[in-house]
This record gives sequence, C-alpha cells and structure tokens, in this order.
Amino acid sequence: MRFRTLRLSPVVAVVALVACAASAPPVHLHSLMPAEPAPRDASRLPMAIALEPIRVPAQVDQAQWLVRLPDDSLAVLEQERWASPLSDELRQALLEELGARYGAVEGRAPAEVPVLRVGVALRRFDSIPGREARIEAAWTVAAGGAAPTLRCEALLREPAAAGMPALAASHRRAVVRLADALGESLLAMRGPAPACPSFGRP
Repeated sequence: MRFRTLRLSPVVAVVALVACAASAPPVHLHSLMPAEPAPRDASRLPMAIALEPIRVPAQVDQAQWLVRLPDDSLAVLEQERWASPLSDELRQALLEELGARYGAVEGRAPAEVPVLRVGVALRRFDSIPGREARIEAAWTVAAGGAAPTLRCEALLREPAAAGMPALAASHRRAVVRLADALGESLLAMRGPAPACPSFGRP
C-alpha cells in the first residue's frame, strides 16, 4: 500500500491558518490602571519615594487569570489576562495613585528631602467571580539612617458583580485602597511616632 503526502499550496495554507485564528476565542486584556488619571491634590507637599518591585504570590504570577470557584477549587482562564505582568500592573497603579493623592514622586530628590524606600509584598491576590476581589498585603517604609522602619499590613476586600470586567474593576478599587494605606504610612513617617493606618488591618 502506498501513502501519498498531501501538499497544500501557500494560499490554501494561509486560508487554513486564518480560519483557525478566527475560530479561537478572543483574549480579553484587563488593567489595574484607572481609566482616567487620578486628580492631583495640589495641597500635598511632595515627597520622594523609591518603590521596590512588587512581590506577588507565585500562583498568580502569570499572564492568565487564576480564579477561585464556588467549590473553592482554582481555575486558570486562558482568555482573561492582565495587560502586563501582575507585579508591573500593581506597581504602576500604586505609583499613579501615590503621586496624585499624596504627592509622592519616584526619583532623585533634593539633598534635604529624605527618600522613603517602600517595599510591598502580596500574601494573597484572590479573584472570585461574582463575589469579590481580595488583596492581603504587607509593606515596609524606611527612611534610612537611624529612623525606624514602619511595617504594616492590610486585608482589602471589594465586592464584585458578575462578569470579568466587574471583577477587574473590584481589583482596581482594592488597589486604590492599598495606595491610600501606603500613602497614610508615608505621611506617618513625617511625624514623631510613625504608626500604621488603622483601616484595612487583617
């Protein structure tokens, strides 16, 4: 018995590839950045910060969304993704809010202005469709020298309506609240006895 190799012309091959691409479900990209820039608060005195790379749990450190199902199992959604790596999304969103609402600027500062070094680590980043977005975070603020390092933590929960866009919006609200907690921590470093903000503690 003889077998013949089927050869496709270049045109047929291109048509086949286009047909496969057209049948694949579309990928939806989401962002933690606000749709509109946060309004600037001109009354805030500027402060210099150095925000370290955000540490996120290994299981959510991927392009695809990892969601928690009603039976408490986990599922990876191939068609729902962050527009950039989650740690980058978080860092840019936090810098946006801290700059607008608290006058925090990343970069070099005048010699008389101390640079506050901020480190943020997420313990949890839970996405529960139709229920809530949940972020548990710990952070440090250090001024260097003999100044004490402020160590804080918060558990932030935002209800989510049905649908992936609604879940992404809930995460954005949680990130704004996290930025507020960080901002209050930065302001506390200006006082004689720095203390963590009282809201959002686990």
